[in-house]
Amino acid sequence: MTAILHARSKSYFWKGKGALSIKTFRNGRAFYHTGRGHFAVAEGSYLLLNHGQEYTITIESEVPIESFCIFFPENLVEEVYRSLAASNEQLLDDPFAPKQTTIDFVEKTYSYDEWIAPALSQLRAEYTNKQEDSAWLEEMLYEIAQNLLQVHRQVNKDMMKLQSLKASTREELFKRLHVCHDFISAYYDQPITLAEMARAACLSPNHLLRSYKQLFGMSPGQFLTEMRLKEAKTLLLRTDKSVTDICLEVGFQSVSSFSGLFAKRFASPPSQFRQKK
Repeated sequence: MTAILHARSKSYFWKGKGALSIKTFRNGRAFYHTGRGHFAVAEGSYLLLNHGQEYTITIESEVPIESFCIFFPENLVEEVYRSLAASNEQLLDDPFAPKQTTIDFVEKTYSYDEWIAPALSQLRAEYTNKQEDSAWLEEMLYEIAQNLLQVHRQVNKDMMKLQSLKASTREELFKRLHVCHDFISAYYDQPITLAEMARAACLSPNHLLRSYKQLFGMSPGQFLTEMRLKEAKTLLLRTDKSVTDICLEVGFQSVSSFSGLFAKRFASPPSQFRQKK
């Protein structure tokens, strides 16, 4: 399998199983669906999928969307993990020991962070000129794999925000809450009810509300409103669309309600905000 997929397309669909991979996109959103959740991947975030995960990807856009996706050889991350966890004596005595641990990453969209963002930026910047240099590419994959383990460690720390005595329960709840979080991120421009959010996460509405606030510091409805307002802000700054069109495009049904929420969030009504900027 090619380690890097770098392409541009307005329309694309694929279904199948893949390697452990990092999905990134520019100039639009790509939609993924796995057996567990829905994900929209846009600039400034990346989707992490485990080895063997079956998924579909769909791109439908008026302009070409640029993909830059990284696929890791099987067991590479486990090899890196062992090299970090084992002692020097163990590594010298048995440098090619078979893997003993399978790394199960939480499959979700991740915001660019201090570990992955710099490595991805370097890889993207140098890839065009060095893509035929297999040694360079292999070294970059090992470096990014090591950074992924740092992300994995941080995720395990984030799980501790949830109140549960059993680690396995905490991990499962964390995953389900992020399924809901990604569901909202993917479909914020459509009418979404609390019941639909709860079904996406396979949680009762009350359990979702209580646990979501523990993890994210806000309710699912508040996050939905925040997603809509941020997208409206982007459209006001980057397009000439009317306030009414933007209101409806991001999922609000009432222009007056939208204007009031926008003014409260950004200290100016939409029309004034555009004029000031």
